[in-house]
Amino acid sequence: MASSNPSPDKDTYNVSRKLYRLIWRWHFYAGLFCMPFILTLAISGSIFLFKPQIEDWIDQPFHTLTVEAHRASANQQIQAALSAIPESRFVNYQLPQSANEAVIIQLLKQGEPWRVYVNPYNLDVLKVVKKENQFIELVRSFHGELLAGNTGSVLVELAGCWAMVLIVSGLYLWWPKHASGLAGVLYPRLNKGKRLFWRDIHAVTGMWLSSLALFLLLTGLPWALVWGSVFKEVRSWLATPVQQDWSISRAQEHQHMSHSALNHVDLSETVLARVNKLDLAPPVILSIDDKNTQQWKAQSNHQNRMLRSNAWFSHDGQLTRIETFSDRKTIDRVIGIGISAHEGQLFGWFNQLLGLITTSGLVIMMVSGFILWRRRKPQGLLGAPQALPDAKAGKAVTLIVAMMALFLPLLWMSLIVIWGIEQLILKRFKPLRRWFGLAG
Repeated sequence: MASSNPSPDKDTYNVSRKLYRLIWRWHFYAGLFCMPFILTLAISGSIFLFKPQIEDWIDQPFHTLTVEAHRASANQQIQAALSAIPESRFVNYQLPQSANEAVIIQLLKQGEPWRVYVNPYNLDVLKVVKKENQFIELVRSFHGELLAGNTGSVLVELAGCWAMVLIVSGLYLWWPKHASGLAGVLYPRLNKGKRLFWRDIHAVTGMWLSSLALFLLLTGLPWALVWGSVFKEVRSWLATPVQQDWSISRAQEHQHMSHSALNHVDLSETVLARVNKLDLAPPVILSIDDKNTQQWKAQSNHQNRMLRSNAWFSHDGQLTRIETFSDRKTIDRVIGIGISAHEGQLFGWFNQLLGLITTSGLVIMMVSGFILWRRRKPQGLLGAPQALPDAKAGKAVTLIVAMMALFLPLLWMSLIVIWGIEQLILKRFKPLRRWFGLAG
């Protein structure tokens, strides 16, 4: 007589099926939320990868000035800039890289930074532009804040957290459990119909680019408003000196400028000459040290942070201290290398190419994912995979997501909100349960 108890193999299959369905649901909802954000981040990130080339092209008219015998002093150049924007204060002076290049002087007026291009020979003001109205700054703001300040920054960070869930869950769904070959696993099947075509384009692209995409998401965390603030706070608890040369938000950047902006400065030619001799990686910014107003600070702002150095000079031009990238704490060096790679500037054009391939792949995944959803979406329903509740499967997914949430504050905050909405609203109304796929 056959036993009525289910076989161990059947139990294993059922748990595996329910786990797959549960992870698929997480993947679906994460993708639905992240899709518009990932598209905007990928496109704006692709543009920002070429920041040096774009800035050089835009500023080309200011790199071909006629070199004259007499060159005005740095103080005269600064005064010309201040006169162009009444009631402004001096922030920093960017050293030109050649004799026929304009000097760029950054000023602050009513909390807003401005850039003034000055001809160093005849003191003509060639261009006055609010820093945030520059093309590359608009791209940067859109990429990090969606042009919406701290609210946009939080949304971008939240999307980044859920994008990590999207990638990890996608890798589980891609994992070839019953594949009979490499087709659909390592390369897409192009002649097996539209359904398999779009499924393979989505899954195979995601597999090849998952590690690069995760790297971009992780290295973007130091800029994130919540994660970056928590990270800085934890470091202060551990009494670890913070050498942060990146801004978490525009508000923080403006606040720092306000602290260091001055109504009057005296930049001697001796200081300029000593800074030029150091041959720091451009662009080099000269400003009064915000911790010691008796010193000038020369700061290399090269996007490859491994090339950055800072030097401090007394007002009479004496070098008092110099700090290279290797002098920084290990954690600062690690983050600096990650940020440089994120921006596409760590190892030249190939870094930019890898970044462009990754962002292009993200666009392909989002478009193919949207097409897959629309093709399988039933009329009148969201189209989420139906829930197949199982205690073992639920515990496994909960553990994985909980481990990620420990590292990502916004993820666990959003999980609490989602759980509350599901328990208090979605499960209490049958139409909502059905539309969201919560009904068995």
